[in-house]
Amino acid sequence: MKYKPHEYQTYATNFILEHPISAVFLDMGLGKSVITLTAIFDLCLDSFLIRKVLVIAPLRVARDTWPTEIEKWDHLKGLNYSIAVGTEAERKSALMKTADIYLINRENVDWLVNKSQLPFDYDMIVIDELSSFKAYGSKRFKSLRKVRPKVKRIVGLTGTPSGNGLMDLWAEIGILDMGERLGRFISHYRSSFFTPDKRNQQIVFSYKPLPGAEEEIYRLISDITISMKSTDFLKMPECIINEVQVQLSDKEKKIYETMKRELVISLEGQEIDAGSAASLSNKLLQMANGAVYAEDGSVVHIHERKLDALEDLIEAANGKPVLIAYWYKHDLERIQKRFPVTKLDTTASIKAWNKGEIPLAIIHPASAGHGLNLQSGGSTLIWFGLTWSLELYQQTNARLWRQGQASDTVVIHHLVAQGTIDEQVMKTLKKKDNTQSALINAVRANLK
Repeated sequence: MKYKPHEYQTYATNFILEHPISAVFLDMGLGKSVITLTAIFDLCLDSFLIRKVLVIAPLRVARDTWPTEIEKWDHLKGLNYSIAVGTEAERKSALMKTADIYLINRENVDWLVNKSQLPFDYDMIVIDELSSFKAYGSKRFKSLRKVRPKVKRIVGLTGTPSGNGLMDLWAEIGILDMGERLGRFISHYRSSFFTPDKRNQQIVFSYKPLPGAEEEIYRLISDITISMKSTDFLKMPECIINEVQVQLSDKEKKIYETMKRELVISLEGQEIDAGSAASLSNKLLQMANGAVYAEDGSVVHIHERKLDALEDLIEAANGKPVLIAYWYKHDLERIQKRFPVTKLDTTASIKAWNKGEIPLAIIHPASAGHGLNLQSGGSTLIWFGLTWSLELYQQTNARLWRQGQASDTVVIHHLVAQGTIDEQVMKTLKKKDNTQSALINAVRANLK
């Protein structure tokens, strides 16, 4: 296919070429792969500044999306790649081949650096989904940071740079610039820009930015950062966000409130322990959905209110394809028992969905989060259970609400159990989005 770049795509490619360190915050659907590949082609085969490129991405994105993009565009002809996924033997074989680009899934970064016994001689790294390196205590972060000084150029790609707040940025920017802008240590970053928010005596659960901290952080990273939102550059379909209120009975509310108040309750003879705040939140989300895991792993059923609401929405779709997002395994099992859904977890099922062959599909946000194009199969998404993760939430929505969506309107329903933690999750997602939007706006590219 002949590549006819939009003005913003040319701008972004040139930004990568002109900045050895670049954080490219591209909204979903803007074509970050082809933008980056165009720059790689220039660096490898035109200017000869780069010899070997390592692309780190989610598994299916490394295995399917990047190879498809390389083969898709005429102007990338001559760019060779090798896919280093699979067994250890398969990965080693792929990494020992002669190629311009080596594609590896992020789970194997630690193996590549510390266990493969192969030389780390890449002079350029592309991190597709920079947000997956926000955990500075993870093996992948520590491993990549160890070899980062060997690399001449690095590009970080993501649409959600601060999905869970500004604290994420320290690791993400630090893996790119080795701590030059936001400091080499998380403790210094935290003390410079944040103050304790929620705490229990000496234990701090969360931090909030100091006055003026957001603006200062954006200023510090602005020289290596380019940011673009799809709504600024693409003709996007209208996106309708709908909250479907689900009412619990008095008996169901009492069970829920007792659990919330006492943390431990006995349901149907099974003890359910929620001794920590995180565990309690997890239990309450499950209960809002209609079932909860007991301590022995069995499932205690509480209500079918969301299943009933889901049935109404499916019926109202009147035959149009519907995609359902679930969170817990027992939600999946209950939905499968009631509806003839197809789980989108294989290449074949995803192709069938995009061909319009699947009227009712279900997917987990963690597997739908990055790189999957599902917009050809439908325009209706229903969140059966909610997630605290803004990143997974936005990325899952963007599987349908993106460039190439045939429908003029994408409808995203949320099943919200009234009087439950569901309402807090919806508010928190919106609140986090304000921080996200502030970051995007602060470093938005000026295309004048």
